[in-house]
Amino acid sequence: MANTAEVLSTGQVLLTEVAAQVIEITTPSAPAVVEVVTEGPIGPPYITYLAQLDDVNTSERVGGSVLVYDEETSQWVGNDVNTVVTLTDGGNF
Repeated sequence: MANTAEVLSTGQVLLTEVAAQVIEITTPSAPAVVEVVTEGPIGPPYITYLAQLDDVNTSERVGGSVLVYDEETSQWVGNDVNTVVTLTDGGNF
């Protein structure tokens, strides 16, 4: 196809230009996945040991102790009362 010039009945000239470029438009077969990650506020430093916590009492801990909250002392307690064995051997959870 080439460039054309046409004189209309109104006396106006209509110019049509054909570009030499070919543009190919394709649609992906599967939808694209876009993941947006934003950095949130910086929180307190990561705690690596229970001893770093102020409200945890592990003085009577044994192997398999499970931390439970003691309302009377307002502390988390790890002792021989609640262990992995007592919770699974007749325990209710």
